[in-house]
Amino acid sequence: MVEKAYKFRFYPTPEQENLLRRTLGCVRLIYNKALAARTQAWHENKERVGYKQTSTMLTNWKKQEDLDFLTEVSSVPLQQGLRHLQTAFTNFFSGRAKYPNFKKKRHGGSAEFTLVRI
Repeated sequence: MVEKAYKFRFYPTPEQENLLRRTLGCVRLIYNKALAARTQAWHENKERVGYKQTSTMLTNWKKQEDLDFLTEVSSVPLQQGLRHLQTAFTNFFSGRAKYPNFKKKRHGGSAEFTLVRI
């Protein structure tokens, strides 16, 4: 099976643009919070935190009152952001990449929606 990639340009409505911006912001926030938590766990306790633990952290973050806006966007890109962070750490520990960096707002950001096959 050959998978193809397509590039599209679209012009979102103001409502769609608002949702897209919120989604990108939430993905960046979750990535940065998980990276900070993993870095802190290593520096304080010399313990590695994996995807499973960060996924549990995400569930807890969604329950916090000050982060309740995380429930307004799709959970798929948030989980995918954690998977990307796990890949970044895997590459770092295998010597293929530098330590992961925090995401910045000025770089636009990205969100990945995975394809569900039935």
